[in-house]
Amino acid sequence: MTDSNPTDLAAMLCSRLCHDMLSPVGALSNGLELLAMETDPEMRKSVMELLEQSATISTNKLKFFRLAFGAAGGFGDRVDVAEPRSLIEALAGDNDKIRINWAIETANLSKPSVKVLLNFAQIAIDALVRGGTLDVGAEVRDGNCEIVVRATGPKIAFDETIGKAIEGSLPSSELSSRTAAAHMIALLAEESGGGLQYARTDEALVLGAVLPEPEGLIG
Repeated sequence: MTDSNPTDLAAMLCSRLCHDMLSPVGALSNGLELLAMETDPEMRKSVMELLEQSATISTNKLKFFRLAFGAAGGFGDRVDVAEPRSLIEALAGDNDKIRINWAIETANLSKPSVKVLLNFAQIAIDALVRGGTLDVGAEVRDGNCEIVVRATGPKIAFDETIGKAIEGSLPSSELSSRTAAAHMIALLAEESGGGLQYARTDEALVLGAVLPEPEGLIG
């Protein structure tokens, strides 16, 4: 794993969050301006619907980022799988061309595993530019949490620098807001004694992780 400045990494993650939030928050601002000027009841109704949609997207993204990037202080050492599942479904909900299959064989996951799972899902969803299938799997066995997220579709859009960040081979000088999240989960895996890997073809992207379960939480 290449060395990276924690301050730079934090700044890049903040940039990524701001970039992803700009569109829905901007839509809220524009909608409020339209609402202030519009007098036609039907048009006001349409604007209100757009405001509600933008507010929902903003809330879902903030919930996702809180658990995927942040400390998520409202959770214990383990997180019920229903939480990341609902966040991934909400994230993919903006694209009705994505179908999700679930194969999670455990009731809860450690916070590091949840962070890896969520970030894998975001990378995979971003790769499905023309829609497709998102397969999400996780199980705990033999003291390890094994995670697999697979995106399959007619076109896979994947930046190989993200792959290098996942594997831990991307030089710190090449880190950016686009690769910061992948670099972060690679650091998490390294700190726990685990590892990440990926495989990509023209029609599939497979992301995998093996993370040792924290001591005292196995069972």
